[in-house]
Amino acid sequence: MAPQKSKKVAALPYNVRSSKDAAKKEADPLFERRPRKFGIGQDIQPQRDMSRYVKWPKYVRLQRQRKILRMRLKVPPALNQFSQTLDRNTAVQLFKLLAKYRPETKQEKKSRLNAKAEKIAAGQKAEATEKPTIIKYGINHITHLVESKKAKLVVIANDVDPVELVVWLPALCRKMGVPYCIVKGKARLGTVVHQKTATALALVDVKDEDKQSLSAVVSAVNANFADKSEEIRRTWGGGVLGVKSQAKIAKRQAAAAREAAIAKTA
Repeated sequence: MAPQKSKKVAALPYNVRSSKDAAKKEADPLFERRPRKFGIGQDIQPQRDMSRYVKWPKYVRLQRQRKILRMRLKVPPALNQFSQTLDRNTAVQLFKLLAKYRPETKQEKKSRLNAKAEKIAAGQKAEATEKPTIIKYGINHITHLVESKKAKLVVIANDVDPVELVVWLPALCRKMGVPYCIVKGKARLGTVVHQKTATALALVDVKDEDKQSLSAVVSAVNANFADKSEEIRRTWGGGVLGVKSQAKIAKRQAAAAREAAIAKTA
């Protein structure tokens, strides 16, 4: 049998071109294609989310670790009471009342003393003014006021470090019958008395127009703290497992439930 000859395809006419060739010809030679090369020392890499590589500041790491430790470990009632703070609505009323009795700033004191000195220099007699009713602060001062039962209301910060500075103050207030509350933020208390932070504040007296609002705040505070003293003294905190541990325990419980169901049916 004679071998078959390979069939050659005839060449296309000169005027017929493929679509690829047409696309290449249509490209504008002024705009040359320059593909990026991401090798070392070449084009800049595209922006990516690198937050997982961030080394957080030491204070951020410490406060996160401290929070997790408080969640995991068993916290005794004396320390756990500082995690139970005043509710938001009552706290708003409390800080509105405290704002009326803020102490004077350094500039206000300076201007007051200058005005008094000018009167004396002019030969006028300086008028004796009554001592203003202001908020008391400073842990030693507040301790003295509570022991002498002069304080009408004591406000304690929940994030004092070290906590040993104020851990005994709620017990002292309960013993002396002084209303007290724990609020969020030593910095928030500090702004009331023109300081960076404040461990505790105390109200000794208020004006006649504010006595009703003070009694309303005191009744709300007592309902949350003084009236629940036995419960607070017995409630432990912490002991909360992490997400992975909770998932493992749930998996074990589900497996045990399946085995029990199989044993019943068998």
